[in-house]
Amino acid sequence: MTARTIGIIGGGQLGRMLAMAAARLGIRTIILEPQADCPAAQLANDQIVAAYDDPQALDELAQRCDVVTYEFENVPVAAAERLVRSVPVFPPPKALEVSQDRLVEKRFINECGIPTAPFEAIDSQADLDAALEAFGGIGVLKTRRLGYDGKGQRMFRSPAESRDGAFAELGSVPLILEGLVAFEREISVIAARAQDGTIVCYDPAENVHRDGILHTSTVPAAINEATADQARRAARAILDRLDYVGVVGVEFFVLGDGQIVANEMAPRVHNSGHWTEAACVISQFEQHIRAVAGHGLGDPRRHSDCVMQNLIGDDIEAVPAWLNTADVLVHLYGKQESRPGRKMGHITELR
Repeated sequence: MTARTIGIIGGGQLGRMLAMAAARLGIRTIILEPQADCPAAQLANDQIVAAYDDPQALDELAQRCDVVTYEFENVPVAAAERLVRSVPVFPPPKALEVSQDRLVEKRFINECGIPTAPFEAIDSQADLDAALEAFGGIGVLKTRRLGYDGKGQRMFRSPAESRDGAFAELGSVPLILEGLVAFEREISVIAARAQDGTIVCYDPAENVHRDGILHTSTVPAAINEATADQARRAARAILDRLDYVGVVGVEFFVLGDGQIVANEMAPRVHNSGHWTEAACVISQFEQHIRAVAGHGLGDPRRHSDCVMQNLIGDDIEAVPAWLNTADVLVHLYGKQESRPGRKMGHITELR
């Protein structure tokens, strides 16, 4: 049976784009989001205005929908587990559990046979001192939970750099120290797995970050086919291990010899896959809706090379110029206020 109504937990721009894709396929969407004027509510069929862990709201969502998905990875696992007792939840709650804790995530990725940067669990300043000694005084210290877009991190670039008080600076919460990797570029793979286990992968994108936030994704990436195949195989291994349904984004570092090291995974549609709406017949958003609704997956091949660029903060002021530029798709998120670091939209330039 295919779903006629999909519940989406989260009302940001990803939920908005999922609602758009669902509408094109004649599928209704209901958003669960505490912010009444969220971007997704402008396009979904209905919204339940409530906290993500509100039991009554979750029960209502389950009653009104054929399947539930989510647009961000910090959905409370307990909420997903409550829902799954009454309605299918895709991707499965296990994917949330793995992705919400960087230490659990790194260990899981290694269990899939995929290399990562070296890492150590940090639960005290003494742990940090010992781990930095083992890593030659350099590494990146991160909160294990809730960090995104460069938040909740501190970089150590030199053995001489002071580490005193760093554990307290990040809140004296469970942390992870990751060793730095000498990489040539960053790439990501967007992949999808259907309910019958079929998997498709989009071409890897080459990503450039500014201030910890994705700036551009370029396709094709400047990598050889052997490296691309490694990345696709890694994404497939993750999807199969989780018995996953839906779209996933997996980020990698590419080393000088073409080998890859996994950075992180996101159990949802991904910013570095926004280019697919302009350069592919089937976007990552439609692919996700197809997967969770029980339809077959679409062809992920691209018809054009392209560059996707995020519009962050005051970048929104360049929209009139982009609207008058040939071969550029402009996508705005319906946010009323621009702020530094806030994603307001994106453009994709075909090449």
